[in-house]
Amino acid sequence: MNPAGARHIPVLGSEAVEMLEPRDGGIYVDATFGAGGYSRAILGTPGTRVIGIDRDRSAVAAGFDLVDRSDGRLTLVEDRFSNLAAVCAAQGSETVDGVVMDVGVSSMQLDEADRGFSFRLGGPLDMRMGHDGPTAADVIARASEADLANIIYIFGEERHSRAVARAIVAARNEAPIVTTRALADIVAKVVWSKPGEIHPATRTFQALRIFVNEELDELHLALSAAERVLKPGGRLVVVSFHSLEDRIVKNFLTERGKSGRGSRHLPEVAQAAPSFSILTKRPLTPGDAETSANPRARSAKLRAAERTGAPAHAAAALPAWPTLEDVLRGG
Repeated sequence: MNPAGARHIPVLGSEAVEMLEPRDGGIYVDATFGAGGYSRAILGTPGTRVIGIDRDRSAVAAGFDLVDRSDGRLTLVEDRFSNLAAVCAAQGSETVDGVVMDVGVSSMQLDEADRGFSFRLGGPLDMRMGHDGPTAADVIARASEADLANIIYIFGEERHSRAVARAIVAARNEAPIVTTRALADIVAKVVWSKPGEIHPATRTFQALRIFVNEELDELHLALSAAERVLKPGGRLVVVSFHSLEDRIVKNFLTERGKSGRGSRHLPEVAQAAPSFSILTKRPLTPGDAETSANPRARSAKLRAAERTGAPAHAAAALPAWPTLEDVLRGG
């Protein structure tokens, strides 16, 4: 591929592609296409084919140039990455040789004020990765104080979630909260930070973004979908950026990598054979050079595993945390 198109290098990009081990004739899923960094690197191996998925129509449109230059080896699909098994089937690939995911909001989305992801940029309180469904402003306007506190605590790990929720409800009774700066100012009045610490609104904005886009449910479903589509020997590589995501990936791979062993004190319990062999006993993290060049990389962790020949495990039920549907209908 033309290196002139490599305008974006994903965090831990070289490590992710190295773990993926693309080979001639292999079919790979870039489940979070974004600016196409992983896809571009995979296509650098002759004979590879890539199915790129992104729920953001803008990212898909921006990737058309790479599609044109891929000689038919890249297909882009606008969809959620939780649907990757159905996407692969629709492209005639029931099984694939590798899946790579870069979980969370992209730098492109953060840097676009109109998308409403950043409290540092004035813009509408949107936060949707796609272009449909409720916005963050809708959640702020309609969620109860108790639901707001739960959302901010669970998805943002904000210790002052109740105070933030009270402040939001009090402010919205005076006027609608429809901009990023308005919300950031409200949060800053009840959450304090010392110089050098993260902005007081960071965790609240993270919580709303994750909630509006159902990101953690999407990740649970995408991991199970990847397990179903990967061939024996196929590889799963996931880069995450905060503890909630990394915990989900770690627990998924740990559970799928277990071998059933009995205890001398307890009778042996039937257990599904391991569906993955874990390649990263400890997660890979960026080096000093990468974090210096890109401060957003500092929290990144990469975990990877190789699919065994065992059947996929039964998908576990999603955690019982607040859902967008229930909160907006007052359930």
